[in-house]
Amino acid sequence: MIDRMKTLLREKDTCVLATVSRGKPHCSLMSYIVDPECREIFMVTNQRTKKYRNLLENPWVSILIDTRVEDRNRAVGQKKALTVSGVFQKLEPIRKKVIRAQFLARHPELRELVDEPEAEIISIRVQSFQLLEGVQDAYFAEQD
Repeated sequence: MIDRMKTLLREKDTCVLATVSRGKPHCSLMSYIVDPECREIFMVTNQRTKKYRNLLENPWVSILIDTRVEDRNRAVGQKKALTVSGVFQKLEPIRKKVIRAQFLARHPELRELVDEPEAEIISIRVQSFQLLEGVQDAYFAEQD
């Protein structure tokens, strides 16, 4: 089952990132890339955003990836939703350069954002996965 979860994570490239500040949740639609082992998820944001301030205050996040677009003509019971729990971590400058290039290769349409002087690469260390298939079939796995 973990392989199916990781496959979904690799196939998609858009998610909802949920952060928290002072007990209040905040959701952001984000483009992302993932490392080959699905241990880290990378996104780009401006350092002045609420989500980035939230990450600095509370590094724990939840990420939602789903199949509602490609499964829009299917019954609810056939749609999938993957929740990834993880923790924000800062990257070293050398690693940021590598991730930046990989991010632009997958998301060239976001070059303007990535090239901003205050752009920051967000790294989320994956802790666990929960896959919901339909409305009742749920599978949970912790990252090893």
